[in-house]
Amino acid sequence: MLRHSEIWRALDRLASKHGLSASGLARRAGLDPTAFNKSKRRSPSGKPRWPSTESVSKVLNATNESLGGFLALIGARSGLSGARRLSLLNHSKAGGAGHFDDSGHPSGRAWQEIDFPGALDEHAYALKVSGDSLAPAYRSGDLLIVSPTAAARPGDRVVVKLRGGQVMIKELVRQTGPKVQLRSLNRAQADRPLAKKDVLWMGRVLWARH
Repeated sequence: MLRHSEIWRALDRLASKHGLSASGLARRAGLDPTAFNKSKRRSPSGKPRWPSTESVSKVLNATNESLGGFLALIGARSGLSGARRLSLLNHSKAGGAGHFDDSGHPSGRAWQEIDFPGALDEHAYALKVSGDSLAPAYRSGDLLIVSPTAAARPGDRVVVKLRGGQVMIKELVRQTGPKVQLRSLNRAQADRPLAKKDVLWMGRVLWARH
């Protein structure tokens, strides 16, 4: 698994590669200039703060870097190297019967495979976006890397399966008591409040490659 310090170190290396400071990198990506400052990397209590998937995606787009290139920066001194095979499924098929087990891990024969650089999560899989139902957050052809085991926090984008069989990609707003509040990525769609008992599993979107 990746460590908090490795992600931030990779962002620093990416900034240096393009002749930028951490603030300059954030500014180029359209983020708050202080987003990557040292002071933002831990909470006042000392708890690690991770850069969001969205901010990393914006940085990669702004610098015209690939996800593989970013992972190479992580692995330069952290021992991550090579590639592994990930299961791949078109996201429009994710709600079909038999594609996931009850823990949210890929199952069945409909999955293809792709090579993915680095090692994020031994259970991670990839979903390929099709159509415009997730616009403007994701476009057709985007590749989402999902972990069925990583804890999801408010603001994370998640893949959720309901006990009725529906599979959705949403933003987690909050989990409070027996309720789960999800926000639609397509603003034309209504937000979705759910009862926790109706959620079979939830996977966190770790990376998005445009």
